[in-house]
Amino acid sequence: MSDLMDLATSVVAQAQPGEGLEVYVTRGTENEVRAYDGAVESLTSADSSGVGIRILLEGQPGDGSRLGFAWAGSLDPAVVQAALSDARDNARYATPDPDVVLAEPDGELAVEQDLWDDGVFTTPMDEKIALALELERATRGADPRVRQVSSADYSDARVEVALASTTGIRSSTRRTTAFVSVDAIAGEGADSQTGTGFSVGRGPAQLNPEEAMADAVLRSTRLLGAQKARSGRCTVVFDPRVVSTLLSVVASALSGEAVVKGRSFFAGRIGESVAGTAVTLIDDPTDARAFNAATYDGEGLACRRNILISDGMLRMFVYDTVAARRAQTRSTGSAVRGGFAGTPSAGCRALVLSPGSKTAEEILAEVGEGLYVQSVTGIHSGVNPVSGDFSVGAEGLMIHGGTLAEPVREVTVASTLQRMLQSVVAIGNDLRWLPGVAAGQTLAIADMQLSGD
Repeated sequence: MSDLMDLATSVVAQAQPGEGLEVYVTRGTENEVRAYDGAVESLTSADSSGVGIRILLEGQPGDGSRLGFAWAGSLDPAVVQAALSDARDNARYATPDPDVVLAEPDGELAVEQDLWDDGVFTTPMDEKIALALELERATRGADPRVRQVSSADYSDARVEVALASTTGIRSSTRRTTAFVSVDAIAGEGADSQTGTGFSVGRGPAQLNPEEAMADAVLRSTRLLGAQKARSGRCTVVFDPRVVSTLLSVVASALSGEAVVKGRSFFAGRIGESVAGTAVTLIDDPTDARAFNAATYDGEGLACRRNILISDGMLRMFVYDTVAARRAQTRSTGSAVRGGFAGTPSAGCRALVLSPGSKTAEEILAEVGEGLYVQSVTGIHSGVNPVSGDFSVGAEGLMIHGGTLAEPVREVTVASTLQRMLQSVVAIGNDLRWLPGVAAGQTLAIADMQLSGD
């Protein structure tokens, strides 16, 4: 890690008078194994490294600064120097913007976290391959209705990042992740259904292949014989994975950048009741259990726990430095970036809905009659974070007498995000940390439109 910081600070030291400079340096390794039909279908291992450089040139008083950005997929000194030169040239031709500045230290102390597992690189590749092969074999034999396993995968990654700037920012982080997943195809007669199961952790030892297998088999077999449901209004109980997906949409509307651009249905509603009183929504990348936990944000500021909705009331948005200036507030340590080839923007990292007290089974019993949604389609086309309109394809099982009953597919559930948040009737205690920006748990929402036959 020290060599990455040495590189970042050496580039920052080349800043010219009237120039602000930020250097983001990263390197990492990814491994992926795919098993199919008892053999290794593919095996990839890739190293990557790169640098992203932002330069601010001071303009005339009142005009603001001009931003230039360039990146390179190499840490070779000559390549880095070329990227620095390109960033400087790009800044000269940029339009001045009074709100574009580099982050400055804000006094927030970083919450130190251990997000690194040596097992990612000490585990022999043969063992990783065996993990994928055994997952594929075990899934094929778990239930006679499982006709095929379309793939079983193992993957892991490690990444190290160093960031330095002329404003005094110095931050370095490292993290590892590991993942197994399997897709099972179950069938009866002419009917077939697919189910996916997975397990995530910081390293191979934290993975639970049996859990992944059982989830994939359950999700595929219980949908066999699914038909369309009768249209009407009902309470919908969402599976934790679906809730994670829904919260990721809500997260985009809680971005201060989206708000200042008028692209959020939450705009102008700070201090208002936007959800049921049971709803408390927190973005907490300082929780090491979160898949996207982090010590520092994409601008090198300390990540922090931000309570966005408390007891149903909208309290705040998440901001990076630029969005915060445009909103005349301060950064919440919530800058995210997609790597060295991207620039920071405001976003959530680890959104979590405060758990309720009931199990999934208790929620089903309380609902009595309704629809359990196992998966959804059309999130990107059917959900609008600006207007709040919500209409997605769904498959799952009907709920009768408080238990899961006949499977359904090719149905649509619809409402608005505003109304859904206000209509939350139960939040499960089965919190599960999942890949992506949000955790998930069972969630029941009343009075949604179900469209089928």
